[in-house]
Amino acid sequence: QVQLVESGGGSVQPGGSLTISCAASSERSYLHACMGWHRQVPGKEREGIASIDIDGQTTYADSVKGRFTISRDTAKNTIYLQMNGLKDEDTAMYYCAADPARAPLCTVVRGRFGVLSFSYWGQGTQVTVSS
Repeated sequence: QVQLVESGGGSVQPGGSLTISCAASSERSYLHACMGWHRQVPGKEREGIASIDIDGQTTYADSVKGRFTISRDTAKNTIYLQMNGLKDEDTAMYYCAADPARAPLCTVVRGRFGVLSFSYWGQGTQVTVSS
């Protein structure tokens, strides 16, 4: 089992920046070799926006590419999502997820290997972009 705890959500004005984090805890670190961020707005499907595998390979959804950066601190079992140039449409509940998958299966971008169905999920942290 993997426990995931998100933090850092809040309110920010359009054009602003925010960094959220997710700490993973498990007796078996390989279970969270792949970690990622998803977001969901009520009434809409959950959207995978960024992933990072244990070797640091990343994938991004087109909706956030160039604005958001995912990173990880392996020693702390923590990932981060730095969000710049925030827009109203970035308002959502942001969920951290983890899985034992390695690249190229560790991805939020649908491609040759489909898109990863993550095994473990956090409770989410709300990000609101509003003036």
